[in-house]
Amino acid sequence: MITTERTQILEDEILILRDSGEIPEIAYHATLYYLTEDGQGPGLSALSDEELIRLQEAALHRYRQIVQRDLDPANRDLGIYRGILRSIYNWQRMQDFCRRLGRDCSFFKETVARALRDFLGRELADLKDNSRTSSINCSAERIAAFAAALDCPPDALPPGWQELCPE
Repeated sequence: MITTERTQILEDEILILRDSGEIPEIAYHATLYYLTEDGQGPGLSALSDEELIRLQEAALHRYRQIVQRDLDPANRDLGIYRGILRSIYNWQRMQDFCRRLGRDCSFFKETVARALRDFLGRELADLKDNSRTSSINCSAERIAAFAAALDCPPDALPPGWQELCPE
């Protein structure tokens, strides 16, 4: 297969992965199957390490998007919003995916920790001025465990954040 054609096929799959659904790891494995084994796919021979890394990066990009989506206060009233609990699940899925690939994903911890702190601060401010009710959909224990997984001690979260959580 001509190198430019192979490159274009991979670029198309990278775009698909970057816009994949809720579980990017499934999209990643579906892409690998399509590229190399699917009778209707391009029938590429073994993918190079560089090609695999590019595909993995696309899946990780999508994971980063969906983890951050549910920690963005601007999304709280949109149909795409699933709440902090979904962000926690997607964070864990991303960590599991990285572990299976033998990749380090710690680079993303500080970004997510900052987003969590900012989200909780915004929720508290909105609750204080009565502009909305809390959109938190999980327990304080889950949020504290999430913060700990992000190397963010619970006392680094905004004071009073536990009041946001359902009983």
